[in-house]
Amino acid sequence: MFRYAVATARLKSDPTRDLRGALTNPTVTHYGAVLNPAGAGELLRAINGYEGQPITKLAMQLAPHVFVRPGELRHAEWSEIDFEGALWTIPASKTKVRKDHLVPLSRQAIAILEEAHRLTGPDGYVFPSVRTRRRPMSDNTINPGLRRLGYTTDEMTAHGFRAMASTLLNESGKWNPDAIERALAHGDSDKVRAAYHRGAHWKERLRMMQRWSDYLDKLREGAEVVPIKAAKR
Repeated sequence: MFRYAVATARLKSDPTRDLRGALTNPTVTHYGAVLNPAGAGELLRAINGYEGQPITKLAMQLAPHVFVRPGELRHAEWSEIDFEGALWTIPASKTKVRKDHLVPLSRQAIAILEEAHRLTGPDGYVFPSVRTRRRPMSDNTINPGLRRLGYTTDEMTAHGFRAMASTLLNESGKWNPDAIERALAHGDSDKVRAAYHRGAHWKERLRMMQRWSDYLDKLREGAEVVPIKAAKR
């Protein structure tokens, strides 16, 4: 723009000339994540063998089944969990897109939450701080848990469970990409399109979340890696 201004005699010189090279572009940081079926199975087995705090282990066990953002997982409260309806409603105040996010809970996710409920229920945070139940688990809990299991920051992070689910679900080719995007709670700038797709893919998301958990079980057990099959529509 300034060069154009100089060329059209609007400016005598380019004021940004002396700044060239002084500013560097920000480095894009990618979260470490396991992105292949065999590696996912190894990770799930490692988590099951975790010998640290029980609540940390349960949080790491639940994370791959729901693949919500780490902050949403840490701040989960029992009042948001509907065991009978198998649904976790994350309020807008806790989501990145500032909209309620509904997470269908598979049988496996319910079982993990029931175990957690025996330790921290019925009120307050699902995964409270080890120091006080009035605060949620620290954001410096799951990542150190993964380090304790032998995973470096480049290999796996708390946020990596989202990338793992996104990659494997998309690579399966069995699910509508919009259904996967809704499950990941990615925003949509088109409000009309967002409202339509949220409704259109809800039933598919219900099926997908259960099939995904079933698939994780097979990977954890070391069974033959097979594609995630979608139920007939």
